[in-house]
Amino acid sequence: MTFNPVKPPKSSELVMEQLKARISSGEFAPGTKLSSVVDLAAGFGVGRSTIREALSALKAIGLVEIRQGGGTYVSAESKEEPAESQSLFANAQSIRELLEVRIILETGCASMAARNRTEDDLRSIGEELALMEASLHDEAKGEEADVRFHLKLAAATHNSLLIPMMESLSERLHDSMRESRRLWFYGERAEARRLLREHTDIYDAIRQQDERKAFEAMSSHLLKVENVLREAIAGFDTSVRNP
Repeated sequence: MTFNPVKPPKSSELVMEQLKARISSGEFAPGTKLSSVVDLAAGFGVGRSTIREALSALKAIGLVEIRQGGGTYVSAESKEEPAESQSLFANAQSIRELLEVRIILETGCASMAARNRTEDDLRSIGEELALMEASLHDEAKGEEADVRFHLKLAAATHNSLLIPMMESLSERLHDSMRESRRLWFYGERAEARRLLREHTDIYDAIRQQDERKAFEAMSSHLLKVENVLREAIAGFDTSVRNP
């Protein structure tokens, strides 16, 4: 007799499901401000990090808004069942396909940029890195700087074919980053800082003109994002099979 392995749910998942149920039932109406992280942690009998993770998960599926310094609110357009979640995770497969192209293309770009970059290129890429750091609490601005970082890195290759290839992907690249950031629960400052560190590693390798290090740093960064997407796709498949 064989069975499928059972993975016990994390505390944050249990908290998230309870809060989601109350939002879906209308107990927490749109616009309602949730209790503070401290109060929620005390109410659920868990640590604050567990509450933050649960709230980030709810934010990722569009059920709550986390306002920096202002608390957490039920989204004004919350639905009984997060339809946005369906479209978000349904897109994960095509996002993963785009990411596979990015891994092939951008690791080569990083390596070539390390070899061919000029001081002007380095200065331009560094400006986007600085903007990413300044936008740790602003998803939209951080996302824009992230896209420009990758496009400027491609420009630093000074390859007449690679540059237009990356530019042609720019719109899809923007969509990919937006969705992967949300899947990564980007509302957590710790995750934003980790993302910044990965981009800094890429920048440092290019600055040092270390082609191998630049290739590996870009590969490591994109593979981490791919792992997040794989988990999201697996989770979506499970929810479809077991509604």
